[in-house]
Amino acid sequence: MFLVDTLIFVAAILLLFGVFSSKFSVRVGVPFLLVFLVVGMLAGSEGIGGIQFENYAIAHAIATVALAMILYDGGLRTSTRSFRVAWKPALSLATIGVFLTAIITGVAASMLLDLPLPVGLLLGAIIGSTDAAAVFSVLRSQGLHLREKIASTLEIESGANDPMAIFMTIGVIEYILGGVESADQLLVLLLQQGGIGAVAGYLIGRAGSYVVNRVNLSAAGLYPILIAAVGFLAYGLAAVLGGSGFLAVY
Repeated sequence: MFLVDTLIFVAAILLLFGVFSSKFSVRVGVPFLLVFLVVGMLAGSEGIGGIQFENYAIAHAIATVALAMILYDGGLRTSTRSFRVAWKPALSLATIGVFLTAIITGVAASMLLDLPLPVGLLLGAIIGSTDAAAVFSVLRSQGLHLREKIASTLEIESGANDPMAIFMTIGVIEYILGGVESADQLLVLLLQQGGIGAVAGYLIGRAGSYVVNRVNLSAAGLYPILIAAVGFLAYGLAAVLGGSGFLAVY
C-alpha cells in the first residue's frame, strides 16, 4: 500500500469526525472551528492519535491555501453595501486596532512569561489579528443578530487585517535577526503589503467578474473551477509582486 493511500484514509476519518462533531458544537454553543482544533490536537503527537508531523513547509502551504479559500469565500459573501457602511471603522480596527493589540499583548507576554521584549512583541504580533475563519463561522452559523454596521465591521476587519499582522510579524522577526534597522523600512513594508495587495485584488476581481459573466464554457462544472482560479490568481499575483495575497484574495 502506498503512503498516499494511508494519508487519504486517515484524512477522511479526521474530516468525518470533525464534520459530525459539529452537531455537538451546535448543541453546546461552541464554535465549529474550535471542535476541529480539538480534533487536530487529539490526533497529533501529544494526543491519543500520536500522529507525528513536523514538516513545517507543507503545513505552511496547506494553511496558506486554506486561509486564502476562506478569505475568498468571505469576500464573495460580503456585499458592496457592507463596505460602504463599515469601511472606516473596519480599516481602523484592521490597522490601529491590530497594532495596539499586538503591542499590549507583547508587553504583557514579556512581563508574565519572562521573555525578552522583542520575543514578546513577536508573540503579540502573531496573535494580534482577528481570525477570519472564526468570525465568518460565528456570524453565519450561530444565529447571531447584530446591527448591520457592527456585523459588517467585524466581517470586513477580519478579512482585511492580515497585512498589518503579517507586517508586524515579519518586521519583528527582521528586527530580531538584524535585517531591519529603521522604522522607515518597516513603513515601506506595510505600504508595499497593503498597496500591492489592494490594487492586485481590485484589478483581478474586476477582470475576473467580467470574464465569468461573459464566457460561455462547455460544461457548467467548469465555472466553480474558473471562479476559484480567479481567486488564486489574485493571491498569487499580489504575493509574487511582494504584496499581501490574503488582502488581494479577500
